[in-house]
Amino acid sequence: MYDLINPATGAVFHSLEMTSADGVDAAVGRAREAFPAWRDVAPADRARLLRRFAELVDSHSEELARIEVENAGHTISNARWEAGNVRDVLTYYSAAPERLFGRQIPVAGGLDLTVSEPLGVVGVIVPWNFPMPIAAWGFAPALAAGNTVVLKPAETTPLTALRLAELALAAGLPEGVLQVVPGFGAEAGARLVEHPDVRKIVFTGSSKVGREIMAKCAATVKRVTLELGGKSPNIVFADADIEKAAASAPYGVFDNAGQDCCARSRIYVEASAYDEFLEHFLTACRGVVIGDLMDDKTEMGPLISAAQKARVSGYVDRVPAGRLAYQGEVPDTAGFWFPPTVLTGVAPDDEIQCEEVFGPVVTVTPFAAEDEAVAAANASEYGLSGSIWTRDLSRALRVSRAVQAGNLSVNSNSSVRYSTPFGGFKQSGLGRELGPDALAAFTETKNIFFAQ
Repeated sequence: MYDLINPATGAVFHSLEMTSADGVDAAVGRAREAFPAWRDVAPADRARLLRRFAELVDSHSEELARIEVENAGHTISNARWEAGNVRDVLTYYSAAPERLFGRQIPVAGGLDLTVSEPLGVVGVIVPWNFPMPIAAWGFAPALAAGNTVVLKPAETTPLTALRLAELALAAGLPEGVLQVVPGFGAEAGARLVEHPDVRKIVFTGSSKVGREIMAKCAATVKRVTLELGGKSPNIVFADADIEKAAASAPYGVFDNAGQDCCARSRIYVEASAYDEFLEHFLTACRGVVIGDLMDDKTEMGPLISAAQKARVSGYVDRVPAGRLAYQGEVPDTAGFWFPPTVLTGVAPDDEIQCEEVFGPVVTVTPFAAEDEAVAAANASEYGLSGSIWTRDLSRALRVSRAVQAGNLSVNSNSSVRYSTPFGGFKQSGLGRELGPDALAAFTETKNIFFAQ
């Protein structure tokens, strides 16, 4: 049994039995048995089932959101958005079964065509920072393509995944098509990765664990999609709308208490606008609402665990004296709260500039020229996301092409849309999720030649 702790209070609120390696084997066996029938469901019927699943998620969205508030420490407004995102992702991919097209290729001596066929059993391993949407980003396109799915949520945040699996059954998805195996990564997760009947692994988490999973997948030549860490830059040029850039910057890094791989935790500001930006930015930071997670106005909640709080605190404590520009206030409770923290004057090679802190901590650094900003942005082993603020369209395009990251926004801090590809460069991952081409990652292309 594993005790689930409410991050806002530090109190145990639920206990759950963890799945053993044998339990994973049993789930994979059921998924393998369910696969042929699910693969053969007519495209229009599979689409209807996914739409029905989306409708049930929508009708239970408040329930799902409240579960996430208690289990993951999210604000109610964020949790409602996350439940809505699951609905929207399912709706988006419900159109895919009837649009999983092949091609007719001109060849000599006959007719050549391709078909896209599902892989089989897909393992989806989900982190604790965004349990609902990240689960859906994996299972929705996998199911749409005709695969069966075994999903392992993070041991700390399994409850919405379990409820989603119940809603899938209620929507009419057959037994064994979508299963959830709550468990520890070292046992349940490792067995899912190593199981010879699992044809693909979708993993979101740290770069270190991602590399380990990739190596294990090689033993069975298993496909893998990895969405890993980030240390995303936010580049602000002097010609930008400085007030707008500064006002939005806190929400680019403090959302979900900074527990976001896309968090813009490195802000680079052109030197001539640095003082103006910092003044507006610190004012905006003071306005971030922290407190009651069930209040619609609350904008930031706690960290996920005591261990995460200790980790984030360690980074800040090791920063040289005199670098703290701002630190907010948080509720004085037994929960895992950490205040929004702004650091200035931090050296480029300091660990807090280079490593993913995964907390509400941001550095602000001036730069002199465009090439200096690009070099600073790229001086990281990560390359997941980032922002560029400028009114100069040519510069926006030039810098966007130069920054080594998979998802960039100009005059915005957004990163993920279910209708566009998402993934990273360098140590931030391998492959792409979401968007119109996601099903390619869950299918094999079969080529068939008919002789004349």
